[in-house]
Parts: sequence; C-alpha cells; structure tokens
Amino acid sequence: MKICKATKKDLPEIRNLQYLAFETEAKLFKNREDLPLKQTLEELAHELDSGVMLKMVTEDNSIIGSVRAISKDGTTHIGKLMVHPDYRNRGFGSRLMDEIENCFPETRYELFTSTKSENNIILYQNRGYEIFDRKEINDELVFVYMQKMP
Repeated sequence: MKICKATKKDLPEIRNLQYLAFETEAKLFKNREDLPLKQTLEELAHELDSGVMLKMVTEDNSIIGSVRAISKDGTTHIGKLMVHPDYRNRGFGSRLMDEIENCFPETRYELFTSTKSENNIILYQNRGYEIFDRKEINDELVFVYMQKMP
C-alpha cells in the first residue's frame, strides 16, 4: 500500500469511499443528517484546496483509505480518517495517521469522533490523543474532541 497526496481527479473515488466507510458509522444512529454521507464534490474540492488530503492506494491504484487535515493557528485539525471496510483492522488507519501527522510536525493535533465510535476512540488514545471536550449534537449524537500535544 502506498500513501500520497490526493488530487482533484481522485475526489469522486474518495467521495465514494467516504460514503461507504461512514455508512458503518451511520448505522449507529437513527439520524444521518450530521454525518459525512452527503458531502459534495465541490465541498471535497474545497477541503483539498484548503489543506492536505492523503490517499492510500493498492498496487492497482484503487483508493482504500484517506485522511485530511488543515493547520491553523498552531493546531492541525485532522478529519475524515477512513479505510474501506474490506481493509480494516490491518493498521492502515494508523499508517494514514502517521503520514498526516508527518505533514504537520510539531503542532497540536485535534480531531473529533462520536462517542459511539469506540474503536476510533481507542485508536486515537493509543496514538496519544486525549479527550478534552464533548459536544451534544442531538439526543443520540455526541462528539468527543481529542487532542495530542507536540
């Protein structure tokens, strides 16, 4: 598996992967409105232009993972870490996190995930992230905000 920067031509495949990857998360909730299942290509292009978007590709150049980040005021905001369901639990999420952190060395890292996403929380805690805040979106969706200091 190879990790490199995504380009505009990758966005349709990354969006399809995002819908597939976050469908697992969506099954945890009745309300799907606040999840990244409806992001448009235009919104994705804006994220690509605003920060760094990485992709993980197989030998045949199929995208099976992605993560993105933007740095502002000494904090790198990491978002939408995703791995194709067929490739999970093989360390690919950790490899993507290593690469995105290497793009922004010596900064504070921040991300968020749902309290119901227990595997995500464990992954981030194992990487040195700590919960510093919580935000209730609705009755069933609560986000935890996690940080890792340099």
